[in-house]
Amino acid sequence: MSIQKITPFLWYSNEAEEAAAFYAGIFPDSHVVRKTAVTSAGSTKVVEFVLFGQPFIAMSSGGGDPFNHSVSFMVNCDDQEELDRYWNALLEGGGAPEACGWLKDRFGVSWQIIPGDLIEMMADSEHTKATRVAEAMMKMVKFDVAALRAAYSGTAG
Repeated sequence: MSIQKITPFLWYSNEAEEAAAFYAGIFPDSHVVRKTAVTSAGSTKVVEFVLFGQPFIAMSSGGGDPFNHSVSFMVNCDDQEELDRYWNALLEGGGAPEACGWLKDRFGVSWQIIPGDLIEMMADSEHTKATRVAEAMMKMVKFDVAALRAAYSGTAG
């Protein structure tokens, strides 16, 4: 795994290996690269993995802070089928859906599973389009891609 200038680093109490394998099984172009036991630090393990070609590092070492919404991973989806697939997979095994396309996986990591054009729709210089999308989004838990695009175009029923 080549060294990146910036690499997401996730600290788990003891589930780094399980989490890395879970995520790598969900996303294409993903795999666990290496697991390293840090014997000088008790039961600490470091796991290097790749998701969608992006390197990550995770560590299992008790005493870490719990994950929260301040950091999340946004997954841009091409269509409803892809959105549903990632949404359902990340909820597997005890995750929890939240509002506006957010969910927490079973490890407590926050994810945003969104249509790939959502940010562009919300940033549209035509204020009424962006407002309609935001209003539709605020009523959803898992995103309905067609409904968001209909709100954007002004064809929502």
